[in-house]
Amino acid sequence: MRTQIYKIENTTEDLAKIREAADIIQSGGLVAFPTETVYGLGADALQPEASKRIYAAKGRPSDNPLIVHISKFEDLIYIAREVPKEAEQLAKAFWPGPLTMIVNKNEKVPYETTGGMDTVAVRMPSHPVALELIRQSGCLIAAPSANTSGRPSPTLAEHVAEDMSGRIPMILDGGEVGIGIESTIIDLTEEIPMILRPGYITEEMLAEVIGQVKMDPGIVASDSTQKPKAPGMKYRHYAPKASLILVDGEQKAVMDKINALTDEMQFQGKKVGIIGTDETIASYHGEIVLSMGAREDEDGIARHLYRILREFDEAEVDVIYSESFATPRIGQAIMNRLLKAAGHQVLVV
Repeated sequence: MRTQIYKIENTTEDLAKIREAADIIQSGGLVAFPTETVYGLGADALQPEASKRIYAAKGRPSDNPLIVHISKFEDLIYIAREVPKEAEQLAKAFWPGPLTMIVNKNEKVPYETTGGMDTVAVRMPSHPVALELIRQSGCLIAAPSANTSGRPSPTLAEHVAEDMSGRIPMILDGGEVGIGIESTIIDLTEEIPMILRPGYITEEMLAEVIGQVKMDPGIVASDSTQKPKAPGMKYRHYAPKASLILVDGEQKAVMDKINALTDEMQFQGKKVGIIGTDETIASYHGEIVLSMGAREDEDGIARHLYRILREFDEAEVDVIYSESFATPRIGQAIMNRLLKAAGHQVLVV
C-alpha cells in the first residue's frame, strides 16, 4: 500500500485534501491526522471492521480501548447510555481540548471500539484539522496515537510515516503538535470521578469544575494485570528501543549517578544516551546528550519528550539514562509517560 502524505497549511484552502481523507474514513479506511496532543490514527468508530483495522495497523492488543473523537457535544449524547452532569460541566470548561471522558456506552458503539468494555472514552479535539476531518466525514472517529503499539507517540507527521508508511493510505501533515502528550482521561462512571491518565488538564483544574476527583493509584504503579478501562493503563507504552532508566533524587546526586553509570556502560562498549535539561546537559559526558528544554518550561518538556525518545532510536543507543521531571503543574503527566517508557525502571539516589 502506498501512503499519501498531504501537507495541510490551512483548513479552508486545503479542504479538498481533508475531504479526500474523509472519504477514506467513510469507506472504513484509516487516516492519520494531527490533534493538539499527538497524531491520531483514525477510523469510523461505529464500524466494527474499521476499528479492527486500527488494531491491526498498530499491532495493538484488542482489549486496549480506543478514544472516540467528536466535533460537537450532541455526538456524546448520541453514543452514551446517559450523560452525567459532570460531563456537561467539563465539556463546557475544557472542550474542545485535551480531555477524554469515560461514560457508559449505548448499543451504537461496537465492542471492537471499546476493547470489549461497556464504557466508551470520548473527547473533542481542538486542532482545526481534526475537527474538520470529523465534520467532513460525518463520522465519529476512533483514534489512538498513530504509532506502532508501544513506541513513542508521534508529534510530527514524519514520526507517523516512520511507523505507518505502507500500512495506511493517508497521513494529514499539520506540522508539530502543540501539547505533545496524550489527553487527560477521567472516568465519570465511578461514584467519585477518577483520573485514569494524567495530562495537560490537571487534577486541580478538574476539581475546580466538578468538585472532588481522585487519581487512579495505578498511574504511578506498575502496569495492572486487569482489563484496561482506558488507553495506556495496562501495556508498556511510549517506549524507545533502548532500555530507559530514570534516576530520581537531588539534582547533583542524579547527575553524578548518571555520569557514573554512563562511564560503566561505555567501558563495556555500550552506546549511551542521556536526557537532561538546558541547565544540566553541559555536565554530562555521554555520547548523546539531549535536553528536554528549560526545567521551568513544563510545556516545552512535554512537547519534546516523544521526539527525543525517537531521536535515541535513530542514534541506535543501547541504554538511556534520564533525569526525573517532577515539575509543579504537569510533572505527573510527564512522569507517567516516562515511567511507562522505562517499564518502571527507577533508580533513587
